[in-house]
Amino acid sequence: MRRGAHHGAALAALLLVAATGPSEVRRRLSPDEALALPVVKAGGGTSGLGTIETRLLKGDPALPGLYTISIKVPPNTHIAAHTHRDERTAVVASGVWHFGYGPTANEAATLALSPGSFYTEPANDTHFAWTGAEGATVYITGMGPSDTRYVGAPVD
Repeated sequence: MRRGAHHGAALAALLLVAATGPSEVRRRLSPDEALALPVVKAGGGTSGLGTIETRLLKGDPALPGLYTISIKVPPNTHIAAHTHRDERTAVVASGVWHFGYGPTANEAATLALSPGSFYTEPANDTHFAWTGAEGATVYITGMGPSDTRYVGAPVD
């Protein structure tokens, strides 16, 4: 009897793990697979610009917990100076991402970041970005919930 109860508990634990599944914890995506994920509505922690394609690679910036998003920013897009309440890190996956810190979006104050480049977005630190003729894809990781607060009006 005791052995049956032990096996029952073990089976219940196994079913719980299967229900959450390794895909909830483990995820591997090639660049093409990441690009094939559905585009989600721009929400908390995103620029809010309709022209930018946002994909959830892990988690959700609007919810508590770790998240990673992919943003595909079209050519010649400017993102005005803004902040986020969470600390974030980012890696440029493709294109050239012109990124700068400060309360005014000033192209001369940016650094052109090519694929493989890394940068940080400290919590509540004002930053801005823009793309040139080729656009860019950037992977951003943070701890939600996140938000976006523009210093002025967003620019599209």
